Amino acid sequence: MTSPLSGRRILVVEDEYLLAECLREMLRGDGAEVLGPASCVEDANALLDRHPAPDAAVLDINLGRQDVYPVADRLSGQGIPFLFTTGYDHGLIPTRHAQRLQCVKPFGADDIRALLLELLGGDAR
Repeated sequence: MTSPLSGRRILVVEDEYLLAECLREMLRGDGAEVLGPASCVEDANALLDRHPAPDAAVLDINLGRQDVYPVADRLSGQGIPFLFTTGYDHGLIPTRHAQRLQCVKPFGADDIRALLLELLGGDAR
């Protein structure tokens, strides 16, 4: 049986190396094409500039000394669905993104998979 994520292009923006690699391997194992992982806003924007638009994205809110909101704003403007991964309280997320799906750290592969399927409408290709 083919995974609903098979053939989907997913942008991963995560600055924690081990978590980023786990996300990449999980998504690849589900047949997705992974853009990144990018560990900062500049790298994420470079990936978006160089590749076809992703089908969805997984964005860590806190990228060290910067937050991911500029990437979220860009994706939102292009109509690309995304979810946040965070250890932050929901109330700290800017109002413009307050309704976005969130996966609270620590999380498991099944948590991310389920939220991505929700973002993508659960449609198998």
